[in-house]
Amino acid sequence: MFADKYLIKNNNKPLLKRDAEKEVGIIVVIPCLREPDLLQTLTSLKNCSPTSSKVEVLVLINHSELADEQTKEINFGTKNEAELWIKNNPVEGISFYIIGPLELKKKWAGAGLARKNGMDEAVRRFNLIEKPDGVIVSLDADTLVPQNYLFEIERYFSNNPQKIGATIAFEHQKKGLEKKQLEGIELYEEYLKYYKEALDFTGYPYSMFTIGSAFAVRALDYVKRGGMNRRQAGEDFYFLQNLVQVGEVGEITNTKVFPSARLSDRVPFGTGPILQKWMIGEEDLTQTYNFNAFEDLQQVFITRDKFYQVDEREFLRLIDGLNKPIKDFIVHDNFWRELEDLNKNCATLDTFQNRFFQKFNAFKILKYLNFSHDKYYKKEDLKTQFLLLNQKKQA
Repeated sequence: MFADKYLIKNNNKPLLKRDAEKEVGIIVVIPCLREPDLLQTLTSLKNCSPTSSKVEVLVLINHSELADEQTKEINFGTKNEAELWIKNNPVEGISFYIIGPLELKKKWAGAGLARKNGMDEAVRRFNLIEKPDGVIVSLDADTLVPQNYLFEIERYFSNNPQKIGATIAFEHQKKGLEKKQLEGIELYEEYLKYYKEALDFTGYPYSMFTIGSAFAVRALDYVKRGGMNRRQAGEDFYFLQNLVQVGEVGEITNTKVFPSARLSDRVPFGTGPILQKWMIGEEDLTQTYNFNAFEDLQQVFITRDKFYQVDEREFLRLIDGLNKPIKDFIVHDNFWRELEDLNKNCATLDTFQNRFFQKFNAFKILKYLNFSHDKYYKKEDLKTQFLLLNQKKQA
C-alpha cells in the first residue's frame, strides 16, 4: 500500500481502534491543547453542507509529559465534554473522534508534533482503505468554518487532480475584540497580505499564506513530502514551503476559515504571541520589512537565467551589478556553492530555472530579509510600504 514504508519508518501505531470506512475521502485533523472553544469548532463542522464522500474529524488532545496539573485537568475536561457532544450530536456523513490526551515527549512537545501525530494517523487510515488521493485537512481547535467549507475543499481537489495541496482563505474572528486588540489583528492580517504580495512582486513562484488552520494536502503527497515536521511552532510554514518542492499547491478561495484572534503564550511565535506582545507594547505591528529589500530580491529572480552554467569568475561579475544588500548577502551566505551544485545537476536552462527556487527558497528569503534589516535597512510603516508595492505593481 502507498504509505507502508512511511508508516514503518515513522513507527506509527494506530491511535484509533476503528478503521476508516471505504467511503471516507476527507479527514480533518485538529490538534488540541488547553482549548476552551473546541465545541464551537466541532459545531461549525457539524453544520457543514454534505459532501459526496464521507468525512472524519480527528481531534488530537495533547500536552507535554512535563505539563502542569491544571493543563492536564483542562485537557481531560475537554475530552469528556467533546465525547459527550459527539454522543449527543450525530450527523450523517461525518464521524468525530477524540484521541488522547496524549503525553508528548518533552523534547518535541508542541504544535508540530501534535499536528504530525494527527496527520500521520490520517495517512494510516487512508492507507488501510487504499486511498492515496484522500484529502488531509489541517484545522485548529479555536477556528470556525462556514457551511460550504467541506464541500468546497472536496470540489477543489476533485476539479484539480494535478494539485497536490491547497491553502485556504482565512479571516480572523474580530467580533467582541477590544479596540487595541482589533487594531492589532487587522495590522497583522495586513502584514501577511503585504508579505505575500511582495513575494509575488519579486518573481518568487511559491508565495502563499502559511496558516496552520488553513491548508489541505493529498495523503500520497503528504507521504512524498516526508510528513509534518515536529517544530514547536511554525510547523505549517516549513511544511508548506517544502511541499511546493513536491508539486503544485493551489489556493481555495470559495470558502475560508476563521481562526481566533485571542492572545496566547502556548507557542513561541504566531498570531497569539504576536498579539500578546502588541498589547503590552513589545511588538510594533505598524512596522514591516522595507519594500526596497524586496526590490533587491527581484533583481536576482528576474535575471536568474544568467546564472546558468557560469563559472565563479562570471558569478562574481554578475552579483557585482546587484544592489549592495543582496550582493553582500549572497557572498555572506556562500550562495556560489549552492549555485555550483545546482548547475552540476541541471542539463537544461528550463530545469535550472525551475530548480533555482529549491536553493533560493522561502527560508533563504527570510534569512535575507533579516540580514538586510540588520545591516542596511530599517523597518518602515506598513501602510506606506504597501502603498509603494501597489504603485510599483501598477507602473
